[in-house]
Amino acid sequence: MPVAPFRVECSWMPVENANGRFTFTLFNLSGEAMRDFRFAYTSLTRTAEEHRCGNATLLRRHANFHQYAPPAGFELASGGAWTFTVEGLTRPAVHRTDGVKSAYVTLADGRHLPVAFGDLMLEMGESAPPPPLLPEGRVAQPFALLPWPAACRLEPGQDVPVALYPEVGTPGGSLQAVSEVLSLFHRLFPNDHVPFSLARVPAGRALALRERQDLAAQAYTLDIAPEKIVLGFGGPAGRFYGLVSLAQLLHGARRNPERFRFPAAGAVADAPRHAWRGAHLDVSRQFFPVEDVRRFIDILAWNKLNVFHWHLTDDEAWRIEIKAYPRLTEIGSRRSPDGPLLPQLGDGAAPRGGYYTQGEVRALVAHAAALHVEVVPEIDIPGHSEAMLVSLPELVDGQEAPESYFSVQGYPNNALNPAVPFTYEVLGRVFDELVALFPSRYIHVGGDEVAEGAWLASPLARALMERENIAGTSGLQSFFLRRIKAMLAERGRLLAGWNEVAHGGGVEPEGTLLMAWQSPEIGMALAEQGYDVVMTPGQAYYLDMVQADAWQEPGASWAGTVPPRRTYEYEAEGDFPARLKERMKGIQACIWTENFISRAYFNHLVFPRLCAVAEAAWTPRAAKDWQRFCALAPLAPRL
Repeated sequence: MPVAPFRVECSWMPVENANGRFTFTLFNLSGEAMRDFRFAYTSLTRTAEEHRCGNATLLRRHANFHQYAPPAGFELASGGAWTFTVEGLTRPAVHRTDGVKSAYVTLADGRHLPVAFGDLMLEMGESAPPPPLLPEGRVAQPFALLPWPAACRLEPGQDVPVALYPEVGTPGGSLQAVSEVLSLFHRLFPNDHVPFSLARVPAGRALALRERQDLAAQAYTLDIAPEKIVLGFGGPAGRFYGLVSLAQLLHGARRNPERFRFPAAGAVADAPRHAWRGAHLDVSRQFFPVEDVRRFIDILAWNKLNVFHWHLTDDEAWRIEIKAYPRLTEIGSRRSPDGPLLPQLGDGAAPRGGYYTQGEVRALVAHAAALHVEVVPEIDIPGHSEAMLVSLPELVDGQEAPESYFSVQGYPNNALNPAVPFTYEVLGRVFDELVALFPSRYIHVGGDEVAEGAWLASPLARALMERENIAGTSGLQSFFLRRIKAMLAERGRLLAGWNEVAHGGGVEPEGTLLMAWQSPEIGMALAEQGYDVVMTPGQAYYLDMVQADAWQEPGASWAGTVPPRRTYEYEAEGDFPARLKERMKGIQACIWTENFISRAYFNHLVFPRLCAVAEAAWTPRAAKDWQRFCALAPLAPRL
């Protein structure tokens, strides 16, 4: 890969009443001098409305995108450097990833050239390296099972079977299930010895699969004896989870025989703690190719997670093909320096885009279903809709003043207008296509982070408020979401959303599932109101949060520091009174990808915390063990 012709270094220092000061130094590594150029970068630490620039002028700011110009007449010589400062930021920097996420230079002739960048440097204070996040751990029982089962009584053996094979006469459905888990193992660990064979194997061990009417659908049992293993299961999901457990036992005993054994005898009786065991992935901020999404689903299945919450749209991009409105992906999936959607986090000089065709979506949904993972799509409305509004400008009230409100992420006028009739026509067609693609009972519609004051400068919205006796932004959102819920009900689907769906009177709790992300207390309050709740508090289950306080540890920090131990030990239902526990349907990890500009970064932030959420979702509280988890987590696959 060629070396970029420019490089920018950025540092931060605290400044009283200004959230600090950035110092940028742009180095010209090309062979030519530059005049009349502009410098653009993206950063989550944005320049505030009230700010001061030294040796530069802010030309444009749009959410995380910033563009600056040097003083008039300035020439940047080959081998030279231009330094400028920006004082007045929207928040202080606290970690090395709070600086530049991408950058480029625009020359006088309009060409855009890439700019290399590194970590944000700290000018004052200690730039401390990150501490170890996971101790070596220890196991009282030397068996590789993650999540740990509800009940486990096993005796360690001295030998590891070459493979497990179904006994003669095993029905075709169970043979297919063995083959499915065998294929899953192949994909996750392509260089490791297989755990199963459909044919008898010398030095292997026979496996009997028995359906049991006394077990719940996701429950299974293992009865292990030297001559045969009997897997009892309540339904296809239980059979799948039992086979995954056997594959894990063999994998651990082979990968680390000094620590783990395959059992010679004993029993396992297992069933999940929560019905909803979810993981969310934001593919709007950063696009994940189909192959990565498929592997992510495989990882969920290996960890016995059963819901993939697919965050397909946001301000930054629209990622799913809608045949009724091709502009949603023709325009809304692509960001570029010269396009209607400006570069955001990770976007540089070259255009960047990506979306999933309906054929790809169908294939991924079928792949997940075979692994007992339900795919819940999210179309984030009414807020977080810049990509949709730019793609379909007919959705905008043309009389509304531009930049009459800003979202918390800095996007102007980014919410679908409840008073524009075309809004419901578009969403109706979008829902029709989603229902045909996703068999899930739920369509997630977001409902989060609509800016206070949204729509109040829209004459159409003001007329609607007067006609329907609606008060304020929250009232308009409630009006909108009640109509959206009715539209979903007409299509046989239930509404899921973030906790703000309850604002302004909300929607009818019956048949509504809300995800409590802002705090654990909000989850209990929603349950009190009669909503079914999935707990996904940022303070424990947001996997983009930083894992240590040290400056050099990467991650976001608005919800605080979330080390793996906190994620593992947090008890989402701990404070729920008994009368409300039936309203708590489960827990979910969330992966928001503003910071995720590399595969290495993803793996560092997501693992082992995704496995910690999986064990919290499956394993009874009394059976959890932090030290055991630390010993087992390194065996888990990564993206």
